[in-house]
Amino acid sequence: MIGAGAVGGYYGGCLQRLDREVHSLFRSDYEHVKQYGLQVDSVNGDFALPDVNAYDNVKHMPRCDVVIVALKTTHNHLLPALLPPVVKDDGVVLVLQNGLEIERQVADIVGHNRVMSGLCFICSNRLGPGHVHHTDYGRVEFADYTPDGAPAGITPRVRTIGRDFELAGNPVVLNEDLVLARWKKLVWNIPFNGLTVVLDTDTATIMADPATRARAHGLMLEVQAAARASAGREIEDDFIQMMLDWTEKMEPYLPSMKLDHDAGRPLEVEAIFGAPLRAAEAAGCDVPGLREIYKSLKSMAGHGVSTGESMSSAQPRTSTQERPTGSGH
Repeated sequence: MIGAGAVGGYYGGCLQRLDREVHSLFRSDYEHVKQYGLQVDSVNGDFALPDVNAYDNVKHMPRCDVVIVALKTTHNHLLPALLPPVVKDDGVVLVLQNGLEIERQVADIVGHNRVMSGLCFICSNRLGPGHVHHTDYGRVEFADYTPDGAPAGITPRVRTIGRDFELAGNPVVLNEDLVLARWKKLVWNIPFNGLTVVLDTDTATIMADPATRARAHGLMLEVQAAARASAGREIEDDFIQMMLDWTEKMEPYLPSMKLDHDAGRPLEVEAIFGAPLRAAEAAGCDVPGLREIYKSLKSMAGHGVSTGESMSSAQPRTSTQERPTGSGH
């Protein structure tokens, strides 16, 4: 497990509890976890793991059959140094990250035939050193990677690794088409991760205001058009409406990008916004709303300043945890 934080700590803990041999790379939590272990407070039942194979350097880790990347994409520049020492010659890298085209970065390091992905639908956050709080959901949608983007079907390794996650207590979906799954996840992630940051608000406020709801819907339609033009993937109108309906029913919450912004952490702008924008433009698909929000986020990420947009009727934000996005964590 490369990156054992809110997401990696939870899934790694579940797999260890299943009696799988798990080795986890920690950053600031290393000393605490090495001494005290890992505590997971979960809606499915709390558990503690007093003995964890914890490391602060990949040079000390064994080579593994499955290497799970659960870092934010803002740390992917570290992967060329992190992955080669820990992947067996016949091993596979499982990418648990948001965004588009991230598998290609990993494939350039370990080989195109050794990469697969898991799209996580989970509410979890880190309460403190070695302490993960899982508040809801946990489903993982697995799909295999192909360098040309063609659907890979349900491969044996997708079935095998998916089965381990399922036995560990997490709902699992096996998907034949990774590219379509990635674009469908962006249908929610682009409008609501982006707008909550540039408008300094939460999802409920966006849905309650007709103007901002229409803006979110417009971004969804641009993602639909970009998927069709750049990847030949069709996202149904019913799926977009379902995302709007689900969001309207959710309690007010702050997506992970909003939490990162408020905490002063780097934002996953390129993976979630930049890559889809470039794909759309290369295909001749005009996406003005996506272009605008990408520029705003780049400005905020680069200079730490607001775009000047605000919500005059902002409601209190009642959630400070990562919440499921309906199409991603």
